[in-house]
Amino acid sequence: MNKRDYYEVLGVSKNASEAEIKSAFRKLAKKYHPDVSKEPDAEEKFKEAQEAYAVLSDSTKRSQYDQFGHAAFQNGAGGAGGFDFSDFDFSDIFSDLFGSSFNFGSSRRSSNRARRGNDTLMHINLTFEEAAFGCKKDIKLDIYEECPECNGKGGHGQSTCPTCHGSGIETVEQRTMFGMFQSRTTCHTCSGSGYTFDSKCSKCRGTGKVKVNKTIEVKVPAGVDTGNRLRLAGKGEAGTNGGPNGDVYLEFTVKEHKLFEREEDDIYLLLPITITEAVLGCKKDVPTLYGNVKLTIPAGSSPNDKHRLKGKGIENVSTHRKGDMYVVLDVHIPKKLSKEQKKLFESLAKTKLDDDNEFKKIKEYL
Repeated sequence: MNKRDYYEVLGVSKNASEAEIKSAFRKLAKKYHPDVSKEPDAEEKFKEAQEAYAVLSDSTKRSQYDQFGHAAFQNGAGGAGGFDFSDFDFSDIFSDLFGSSFNFGSSRRSSNRARRGNDTLMHINLTFEEAAFGCKKDIKLDIYEECPECNGKGGHGQSTCPTCHGSGIETVEQRTMFGMFQSRTTCHTCSGSGYTFDSKCSKCRGTGKVKVNKTIEVKVPAGVDTGNRLRLAGKGEAGTNGGPNGDVYLEFTVKEHKLFEREEDDIYLLLPITITEAVLGCKKDVPTLYGNVKLTIPAGSSPNDKHRLKGKGIENVSTHRKGDMYVVLDVHIPKKLSKEQKKLFESLAKTKLDDDNEFKKIKEYL
């Protein structure tokens, strides 16, 4: 039998957002859930809506469906059309609609499976030089690690839960305004772990984790900039039930320099010179990250002229190639002159210095 288009099933457009898709499924779930609806084909319509939502709410499956239609899932296992949504978690939808105590047949996963630990984000401040050249930093971490007393189990004397018999799920019957409902929910005795203990671990108080304060040395690579992150694999929170540790991410903030300004891998220095030095030319000692260099300023230099010092910039954190340094001239015009200086400028003004082409262009329009 030909299957209906998933967008048509939910009554949404192909450009519908995640929120619109979720809202459409909520309405259909509330209308056609077989434990609530009395319509003869409610169960079929409910399953159809479930399948459509399981595909369209997943960005990867939605992309496959948009490209290949139902054929994208025909080689899969399970389901009338080849798509298996039996493991899809609809609990957030049903909890919103009917309350957290109802699962309405959706299988809540047992909490005894291995789970990866949480990641941790830390903000690290660096000086301009530390970021440019790299450095070593002692990082203090407050991390939850596996409890050494109970090996992360949370207790001592483990045995199979007598309520759920190790499944982590129990079946509960509840009388509601719709009648008697049978729902599957997380076992209240073992909280879904599938086992109980003779005694709770006193060190971790049953959580399986303890907070540890420790210091680790981290090598910060040369060339990092504000906003860059460094991943420390496996240094985060301990996993649960044998799951791997999370990661620690260090996010850097680089302090501004008094002289240098950074643009990606290049740095800029604003160099003040006098008007005389600009006119006559000179040699200036210029500071760089790698020591002072002698820079020749040619006669007739103008404000904002740039001089490139190749390889005097920041090392790229990925390619390790160094950027350049640019010296930008800042010609200072004196605001106060001595009598002698004023006479010199007045004498200079009487000489013919306006033969430059730029002056001639203006004179043509006067």
